[in-house]
Amino acid sequence: MINGIIGKKVGMTQLFAADGTVTPVTVIKAGPCVVVQKKSAAGRDGYDAVQIGLVEDRPVKLKNVTKPMQGHFEKTGGGVPPTRVLKEIRLDGANGTEVNVGDKILVDQFAEGDRIELVGRSKGRGFQGTIKRHNFNRGPESHGSMNVRRPGSIGQSAYPSRVIKGTRSSGHMGDDRVTVKGLTVARVDVENNLLMVRGAVPGANGSVVVVKKTVKK
Repeated sequence: MINGIIGKKVGMTQLFAADGTVTPVTVIKAGPCVVVQKKSAAGRDGYDAVQIGLVEDRPVKLKNVTKPMQGHFEKTGGGVPPTRVLKEIRLDGANGTEVNVGDKILVDQFAEGDRIELVGRSKGRGFQGTIKRHNFNRGPESHGSMNVRRPGSIGQSAYPSRVIKGTRSSGHMGDDRVTVKGLTVARVDVENNLLMVRGAVPGANGSVVVVKKTVKK
């Protein structure tokens, strides 16, 4: 059994309990997915994993994908349609024998109250300065000061006469791979392939996320 699925972040909403308690949740359209490739520790790969693809509403034609990807999907025997999103999920070895190429992965593997972790990409913020990127403080704003939003000195005048690697500075912010752990499944809608998660989910609406069951307690 595969303890993971690919989905897309839809947005946020609220769940109302019988006593009137409101729970803010993030809605994820999880799956359906299909197993595209299987890797085993006994083979040349050296580890147990499966590559799964997200089946979307608009299918992809085989002629519209690149030649290498055409050969990759043709190895499945023609039973797996091409997909735009492919992700790899590790297996623990014992469950890997139950998985075959072409198997479907649905959201029904999750239940209310399950602890999960999500992997996605954070929102891109473009080029930002040190105040927004690293929470630097502002400089003096008295009369004549020209060091209001500048980072200040970053090098040394004696030894070592250079800028140390890893010095915090301005630059590209966001668009990083982010893993959020300790989230909880609030509700599962199997009919519509929806997963409602309590907690922060990285990425913008419409971005791809990978949902996994938490192994560690």
